[in-house]
Amino acid sequence: MLNVGDQAPDFTAETDGHGELTLSSLRGRKVVLYFYPKDMTPGCTTESCEFRDTHPDFAKVAAEVVGVSRDTVKRHDKFKAKYGLPFTLVSDEDGSICEAYGTWVEKSLYSRKYMGIERATFLIDEAGGVRHIWRKVKVKGHVDAVLAAAGEA
Repeated sequence: MLNVGDQAPDFTAETDGHGELTLSSLRGRKVVLYFYPKDMTPGCTTESCEFRDTHPDFAKVAAEVVGVSRDTVKRHDKFKAKYGLPFTLVSDEDGSICEAYGTWVEKSLYSRKYMGIERATFLIDEAGGVRHIWRKVKVKGHVDAVLAAAGEA
C-alpha cells in the first residue's frame, strides 16, 4: 500500500489525443493524480468538471492535474471533448497503474462483489514524493480540499 512520504510509482501510459505521459517527466511540478471509475458516469463527470472549473486555480499553485481510469483513449477523447476538460486523461487499460497505486479494489454493490477502481487522489510533490492521499473519495467538496493541500505543499 502506498503511503505519504513514499516515492510515487512512475509509469508511462497512453493519454487522450493518442499522446503518452511518463509521470517522472512532470518532476519539478506538483501533480494531482486522481483515479476515477469510468468516463461519462455521474460521479466521475461531476468530479472531472470540478477539476476543470478550478483548473486555473491549480495552475496558480503550479499543480498539474492528471486523471486516470481504465477507459480507452477513444472514450477519454469523447469524455474530454464533451465536457471541455483542459487536463490530461491517462488510459490504464491493463490496470497496472491502478495496481501500483492500490486503487484496484474489491467493491460491493447490492451484495454483489466485483473489482473496480476506488476513487482516490494523490498529491505528488516536485521531487516525486507522495505528499497527500485521499482514498474512498466522496465527490462533494473533494476538489476544494485537494486545491487547499496543493496550495500548502
